[in-house]
Amino acid sequence: MDNQRNFFITIALSVLILTLWQVFYMNPRIERQHEAQKIEQQRQEQTKKQATASGGQHGTAEKNTSGQTTTPAPNADVPGQSAPETAASNRAESIAASKRVRIDTPSLSGSINLTGARIDDLVLKHYRETVEKGSPNIDLLNPAGLPDGYYAEIGFVGNDKTGQVPGPTTVWTVDGNPTLTPSTPVTLTYTNDKGLTFKRTISVDDQYMFTVDDSVTNSGSAPISLSNYGRVTRFNKPEDRSSFYIHEGMVGVTGKEGLEQIKYSKMEEEKQVTPGKSTDGWLGITDKYWAVALVPSDKQPFQPHFNYFGDGRPRYQSDYLTDPFSVAPGQTANLESLLFAGAKQVGTINAYENEHHIRQFDLLIDWGWFYFITKPMFWLIDTLYKFFGNFGLAILATTVILKLVFFPLANQSYASMAKMKKVQPAMAELREKYADDKMKQQQALMELYKKEKINPIAGCWPMLLQVPVFFALYKVLYITIEMRHAPFFGWIHDLAAPDPTSVFNLFGLLPFTPPAFLPHLGVWALILGVTMFLQMRMNPTPPDPTQAMIFNWMPLVFTFMMANFPAGLVIYYAWNNSLSILQQGVIMKRQGVPIELGNNLKSLFSRKKKPKPAE
Repeated sequence: MDNQRNFFITIALSVLILTLWQVFYMNPRIERQHEAQKIEQQRQEQTKKQATASGGQHGTAEKNTSGQTTTPAPNADVPGQSAPETAASNRAESIAASKRVRIDTPSLSGSINLTGARIDDLVLKHYRETVEKGSPNIDLLNPAGLPDGYYAEIGFVGNDKTGQVPGPTTVWTVDGNPTLTPSTPVTLTYTNDKGLTFKRTISVDDQYMFTVDDSVTNSGSAPISLSNYGRVTRFNKPEDRSSFYIHEGMVGVTGKEGLEQIKYSKMEEEKQVTPGKSTDGWLGITDKYWAVALVPSDKQPFQPHFNYFGDGRPRYQSDYLTDPFSVAPGQTANLESLLFAGAKQVGTINAYENEHHIRQFDLLIDWGWFYFITKPMFWLIDTLYKFFGNFGLAILATTVILKLVFFPLANQSYASMAKMKKVQPAMAELREKYADDKMKQQQALMELYKKEKINPIAGCWPMLLQVPVFFALYKVLYITIEMRHAPFFGWIHDLAAPDPTSVFNLFGLLPFTPPAFLPHLGVWALILGVTMFLQMRMNPTPPDPTQAMIFNWMPLVFTFMMANFPAGLVIYYAWNNSLSILQQGVIMKRQGVPIELGNNLKSLFSRKKKPKPAE
């Protein structure tokens, strides 16, 4: 029974190692290589198409999702392609090419393009591209004329009776030269030749939420009908996309379907995904740490879409189109839409969900399938961070708390393992006594377990409990922006990134950067390997040679594999191993079982004496 238990533990650990290696190392590498090839192909195709393109849309015609040019009507599709953009050599030139309203808040800077009332210039003040001092701030939104064009736009779709309504090419009017701040909203107006006056008031809070109040006044003599649309359009995919374990791409919660997550590659295959019509919810495009999401007005049902347009410049779009609404002569209709554009801070996202009653807005953060573990894990770490002021210390304290929570179960497991060691002589006698009768041998062993009150599989629980905790902590470190660029002590300046040191340049003592083909192996990975090695040496060496070999090589395999993981996760694992060694040692001593660590180390490093030749 003991050999079977060890065998199954060995198999489980081997499968776990191979799975982790494939999921977190090989798959991301393969996907990045594949995506790099696709990006290069798209760039080449885009260059060829731009050389022969006839130039977008003109007048009041809009391209619908099937690519056909139609006259706008209340049932028309959301604009898929705006008017041709003036080519710009850089971001500053592109922004200067159009009239704008400046944005200045504690968290954001940028501007609103008066053509289309498009928010296409947004910089995050609190976040930089790297941990280096003086690193540029994150440019979240960019004008469409740039290769990394990315913007949000809200407009209307009308018909012949409405005349020209605000869309991608509409130039709005703003009084004076105002600046949009949390205390100073901006009002834009547009009046067409049919007597319709559109008034838009844009306000913003001190974080990342814009409120767009639209009013449509009908000064004509006949009732009109029109629809409201919103879209988030992006021309490029982020080059530093994560593995499939983290979602980046189209996202939304609408209709009965609930959460929709569509990766860029899947969007390119599907071309268009159309969830059912909805009366509430949100949709947009998300990155690992940032997102742009629209929350349509709750006054009109709307049809959400997720699109990929391959004509002209390839682009990705999340959009919605409301049902038509009527405005009688002399009357005014009002709509309020929200736009989130910024960092996916957990507290901020949760506050918006509650304040604006946005359905499941917390799913903008990809908590994953095990959210019921991941979210409490983040709450605990974040709470401890507020006390310690350092996320690294918060992770260490979290590990101690988890050890205390699971102490009764771990104590029982280690105690059972200690009893197993204590009865090893009796077990050896039974195996020898019933060597020729396996059935009686198993019956005798079970009687021994029952007599000594031993659970032969209890030793598996401490290892199995680490698996969900491991994945939850990995998810927290990998997706929450709170962990991004969070320092620890010494050389760890970003707990969400791998340990920057390398054994091949003596951890920075030698003035050169190791070549990429060498495996990455930092200080904390070595510490992890040592603690895992010591923990495994607390127990006797398995009698089976295959099991012994796997257990001997496992710390080395984990050392190289974990070296590419976030430093915070490696620190957690090393600290957890250290606590497990102390805990196991105390329990074994209380049970009167000898600790095998010293003997195992001595036998491992001592030279075996060669047998004397027979005389």
